[in-house]
Amino acid sequence: MRTFRLVIACPDGVGIVAKVSSFLATYNGWITEASHHSDNQSGWFFMRHEIRADSLPFDLEGFRQAFAPIAREFSMEWRVTDSDQKKRVVLMASRESHCLADLLHRWHSGELDCEIPCVIANHDDLRSMVEWHGIPYFHVPVNPQDKEPAFAEVSRLVREHQADVVVLARYMQILPPQLCQEYAGQVINIHHSFLPSFVGAKPYHQAARRGVKLIGATCHFVTEELDAGPIIEQDVARVTHRDSIEDMVRLGKDVEKRVLARGLRLHLEDRVMIHDNKTVLFD
Repeated sequence: MRTFRLVIACPDGVGIVAKVSSFLATYNGWITEASHHSDNQSGWFFMRHEIRADSLPFDLEGFRQAFAPIAREFSMEWRVTDSDQKKRVVLMASRESHCLADLLHRWHSGELDCEIPCVIANHDDLRSMVEWHGIPYFHVPVNPQDKEPAFAEVSRLVREHQADVVVLARYMQILPPQLCQEYAGQVINIHHSFLPSFVGAKPYHQAARRGVKLIGATCHFVTEELDAGPIIEQDVARVTHRDSIEDMVRLGKDVEKRVLARGLRLHLEDRVMIHDNKTVLFD
């Protein structure tokens, strides 16, 4: 069923829900899902409504024009999207295949409702897997001594393919500040949740030597500050002294791909709002 997704953040106060509901009722808008959250610490209010598109007398642009006066009245930060307009997701990878393969499978099976116009990678290892899915694969190697040309090409490809969101599916390069700023709130990353402990190479080996009991993964938006962007999703798996390093790596990869897929799906369904340096999730 085609829906319009109305997502709102504004200073909290009396009458916000009533005003939005009255607006929708005036146009016979049929609400199929409604979520509200009042943040007492920040004094902000968050809302997400799904409305049957066929119940309204206007298209998406008409909705924007009709709703704009209410948005101004309550100083809203807001957006409305059409569920039929699939978001364009550019995937980026390096050599590890687990996250990329999982996202491609979920897309191929229809679980992720999006378009994947291309995959960009700094190694050529995963080309055959990507091209089997009929998706263009762009190999953009990164010179450690001069990374600027590579990221200029990455920026060009992302713009050319009109990406709504970029997913770093274990892309093992740090994006430059310019790219982080240009696509603020549109780049999603996944990493193990040991950070800030066990930094650098082979984190699972380091964690095994320390005898950790939980391993996990964090899906977050990318910002200029490394691995410090607003968190979208996290999960953990319990391990014991009986688990080998190989077991921990396997379990860690399972958590990583599961968390990344959940985080991306939430974003595709307009269930994520960024406020300050954290997220509100309408799940």
